Amino acid sequence: MAGRILIVDNVPTNRIILKVKLSSAFYEVIQAVSGRDALLRAADSQPDIIILDTDLGDMSAHEVCTRLKADPATHHIPVLIATPAGDTEARIAALKAGADEFLAKPIDELTLTARVRALMRARATTDELRRRDETARSFGFAEASVHFATPGKIALVGRCAEDAMTWRAGLRGLVMDNIEIVAADHLLETIAGGNGADIYVISSDIFGNMNGLGLIADIRARQSSRFAGIVVVHGSQDRNEAVMALDLGANDIITRGGDPEELALRLRSQMRRKKEADILRNSVDEGLRLAMIDPLTGLYNRRYALPHLTQISQEATKSGQNFAIMLIDLDRFKTINDTYGHSVGDKVLIEVAKRMRDTLRGIDLVARFGGEEFMVCMPMSTLVEARTAAERLRAAICGTPVAQASDGTPVSVSASIGLAMGGDTNASIEALLQISDRALYDSKAEGRNQVTLGSHAA
Repeated sequence: MAGRILIVDNVPTNRIILKVKLSSAFYEVIQAVSGRDALLRAADSQPDIIILDTDLGDMSAHEVCTRLKADPATHHIPVLIATPAGDTEARIAALKAGADEFLAKPIDELTLTARVRALMRARATTDELRRRDETARSFGFAEASVHFATPGKIALVGRCAEDAMTWRAGLRGLVMDNIEIVAADHLLETIAGGNGADIYVISSDIFGNMNGLGLIADIRARQSSRFAGIVVVHGSQDRNEAVMALDLGANDIITRGGDPEELALRLRSQMRRKKEADILRNSVDEGLRLAMIDPLTGLYNRRYALPHLTQISQEATKSGQNFAIMLIDLDRFKTINDTYGHSVGDKVLIEVAKRMRDTLRGIDLVARFGGEEFMVCMPMSTLVEARTAAERLRAAICGTPVAQASDGTPVSVSASIGLAMGGDTNASIEALLQISDRALYDSKAEGRNQVTLGSHAA
């Protein structure tokens, strides 16, 4: 099934007609006969979308919608309210009650399925972000995000400057976000220049061969604007065009010449959704970052490094180029902790990590494997290049003091390095790490502060 939809209507015929329309599009349909029944079924069955008739017998759709949005168990479910055709007040009341969309009665099947597809798409994206965020939190990778209600940015792209100016005048005092007018022929240039917006309001009939529908695809294709909200303003007779806009990725559509308050309410709703999604997305990104990064040194950790090593090895096999793996261990690091304390030991690790990053190439992988042990992988490197880099790295670590004790005593440290070469040896990552580890042990045994090549690399 494409998704589960709860239909709420106290008239059996209306429910049947709507069910037939949605079932033909392979949605699973469940029904409720009253407002109270709707609240119970929504909480129990967790539908993907809820469609409410205006009058539900025991309560209004607005009351049910308000209660659904106030309940943590159901607030995330998109709600559509069926309103009488041409009734602006009813539409505004539905939006004020928290409805995500409204449907004009009699409900047109083409518009219904387009609205449902758009909401299903948005719901799926938000749910996936929320799942990833919850997973990250369960591992302790992410902290709760703080939401600061800063103004967003809305770009108006009309058929002409006067068109957009009319929209802006109507929105004055109704939205607190920053509003700017952007010419259609400069919109993509503006986005490419880093001056994007949170929401784009676009006329569907801009001019010439360039139209608002084409711009939707262009906006969605760009990384910097991929997650922006898009509201398309269309003519009253352009039903097919409006449906196409939703299927192309528009978040909402509104008929030209509508009430400015309705447009403002829609923009507020889109801005809220956009910011919520941004917060979730940033939280997920931060969770992934914390899952991959050692919090003390800022280097990648073992969890990230091992699968990345596998990728480097696979690419080396395809390209025929060698790569180097180094295991690096700080000499007598326990003595530093015992003598100066762990806070100084942490400073040593931080400075060593910095020197490693500064000494190596940008394409080299540098990771903290645990404790005072580090790993470096140098893709596309010969044995001579790897040996030279290892010696340079060793010298950078021991060349000058890496920290200072609380009494001002300079603290120095040296490093032992084990080196192995991968690529034409066809050795596995596990085997290369074992070779590096044995070479590292040999460096320690031979007096420390030196580089030792693994047996097959000598």
